[in-house]
Amino acid sequence: MIICIDIGNTNIKYAIYDKDELKLSFRVATDFKKTSDEYGAQLTSMLAARGVSSESVTGGIVSSVVPSLDYTIDRMCAYYLSIEPLHIAPGLKSGLNIRCDDAREVGADRIVNCVSAIVEYGEGKPMIVVDFGTATTFNIISEKNEFIGGVIAPGIKGSLDSLVNGTAKLPRVEIEAPSSIIAKNTVTNMQAGIVFGFAGLVEYIVKRIKKELKTADVKTIATGGFSNIISKEIECIDVVDKLLTLKGLKYLYDLNTQEK
Repeated sequence: MIICIDIGNTNIKYAIYDKDELKLSFRVATDFKKTSDEYGAQLTSMLAARGVSSESVTGGIVSSVVPSLDYTIDRMCAYYLSIEPLHIAPGLKSGLNIRCDDAREVGADRIVNCVSAIVEYGEGKPMIVVDFGTATTFNIISEKNEFIGGVIAPGIKGSLDSLVNGTAKLPRVEIEAPSSIIAKNTVTNMQAGIVFGFAGLVEYIVKRIKKELKTADVKTIATGGFSNIISKEIECIDVVDKLLTLKGLKYLYDLNTQEK
């Protein structure tokens, strides 16, 4: 079995694959104060609860946008799984041509998402991968399967946190769509602003990307925590795939270990 680990600013996502079968996946909160032992105890207890022995994990791969946690997670893998995971970093074969000013600036999660989209949905036409994470990212793939650029917008949860923390009386609310955009109370006013506001943001950016690509025949894939909520409000999302990143990590692990 192999473990795929996606370290994000808000959550760390884990997946265990037995050959090509996804055995389980789960997420925990990203905590910069936790030690490798704390992460290890948390991971092994989660695996045990799902009936998976840590000794059965023989390899792993990590995508990280939090460099300060890389060493912590590597130590956890060494001590609790007895493996040295691969990392999405320069030198790892991905098969993705990055056509932008500086390939080193492209986040590991964006690379993995693009590779996964090509493998899962590539049909020889442009694609847009929208990731609703801590930031909302738009990743544009050409018909030649090249990453040609993208957009980074604020994240949904971060925008809500900013609204709540920057005001004296606005409460923290669940992120869900109200029944009407003409809201009648503070909670539904805020929900309408967040959900419908981001739906409009996504719809306009996707429309603008298609205009600059000079084609409407573009497949748009959404992933990330809030992808289901936003995709229900707009028509420009063709596919919602919550496991896109983890599937991409599994593909990249196989690609690099088979070569070795």
